Amino acid sequence: MSNHPFTRRRFLESSGQTAASLAAGAALAGSSRRLHAQTPPDPVVLALIGAGGRGSAHAMAMAQLPGVKFKYVCDIWKDRGAGLIGELAKVQPRPPRRISDMRVALDDPEVKAVVIATPEHWHALATVWACQAGKDVYVEKNPSNSIWEGRKMIEAARKYQRIVQVGFQNRSGPYAASARDYIASGKLGRIVHVKVYNMLDGSKWEPRPDGPPPEGLDWDAWLGPAPEVPYNPGRHLDWHPWWDYKGGTLADDASHQLDLARMVLGDPPHPGSALCLGGNHAFQSQREVPEFQSISFDYGDFTMTCESGNATGYMRKFPGEVRYGSQWPHWPTSATRIEIYGTRALMYLGRHGCGWQVAVEGGKVIDQDKGFFPDKWHQPNFIECVRTRNRPNADIEQAHHSACLVHLANSSYRVGRKQLMFDGATERFTNSEEANALLKPAYRKNYRIPDAV
Repeated sequence: MSNHPFTRRRFLESSGQTAASLAAGAALAGSSRRLHAQTPPDPVVLALIGAGGRGSAHAMAMAQLPGVKFKYVCDIWKDRGAGLIGELAKVQPRPPRRISDMRVALDDPEVKAVVIATPEHWHALATVWACQAGKDVYVEKNPSNSIWEGRKMIEAARKYQRIVQVGFQNRSGPYAASARDYIASGKLGRIVHVKVYNMLDGSKWEPRPDGPPPEGLDWDAWLGPAPEVPYNPGRHLDWHPWWDYKGGTLADDASHQLDLARMVLGDPPHPGSALCLGGNHAFQSQREVPEFQSISFDYGDFTMTCESGNATGYMRKFPGEVRYGSQWPHWPTSATRIEIYGTRALMYLGRHGCGWQVAVEGGKVIDQDKGFFPDKWHQPNFIECVRTRNRPNADIEQAHHSACLVHLANSSYRVGRKQLMFDGATERFTNSEEANALLKPAYRKNYRIPDAV
């Protein structure tokens, strides 16, 4: 094994990794408290919007950082978030207040920033509202549900001088920075092709009948900008297969790999074209967003492909001992790996703390850098930027370019699996007005992002 300087980081963690994301946040909070023991940091008062699993994890980790507290937990489903409020009460002086309308928090001058962990169709509007209210924003991936939305998020962030960090946490991982530096050094040679994988496990999607919403759920508020439809538990509890709420598995998991690939390649601008093939090949279901997608992006000097689906149970995401420990994955059956092909060597790159290895003929590994799950850097980076006003690691502008890869692919599929030519300067398609019609959703009254934010 090479002693190249890129092998310098090793994260050998003890057992107890099942709750490692929160544990990492707690450990970082402890070290930060010691660092600021003599100079207390400026207080940062937050509100959580969307009290599901990911939002709750963010809140618990951020609340343990020095000077940070949550004043509100917002969710449109009655009593959702009650358990989180109890846990937050253990780590901050007072429990947060539960609300159902985010505008209560946005109108509170004490609140400096919001954490948005709603379904994706709410991300853009909630972000624009927050920026207009003078709040900084941490918004989960995928940041937008359309290309036009993402551009409006950038415009709002810049106009109101707001920090907008996106939950593409790989951008805060040291392993991602070292992979970028390694590629820039030329050690892989000229990059000719990039393969992004998102080959996940899954089961057949089955339609469910409409019915009355569960007690305490504001269904109209849940729909928000999306078209008005009767309550359906399939839409509410699994919104991934519906175009109105999300871009499917591609927007859910693959967006992380697409963003990481862009970062280590030096953040190239929009590709010139995209072609997406696929369909409901595995289970022959009737879901809107296809079960499998195979995408090609043309970047001019190189090509990038993405394979995304939900029926390959023998493929696995990186387990805890890879994300939080020293173990390397078995790359060929790693569901969320990236392969970067240079003229001299191949780089295997893993998201969420896996790290990277460079291989040559015979599979010999000549360089590597192990990682650790990057929430421990990403969440504090947001809080630090709220205080310093520096641009965050996953600023909305680069995150938008990555999100657009999802939207480009889905647009190609939705217009009949056609190659779409894309003008990155205007962010419009040059060979399909049908695709241009997908750039901006048809929002409902009272839930519209204005053309001029």
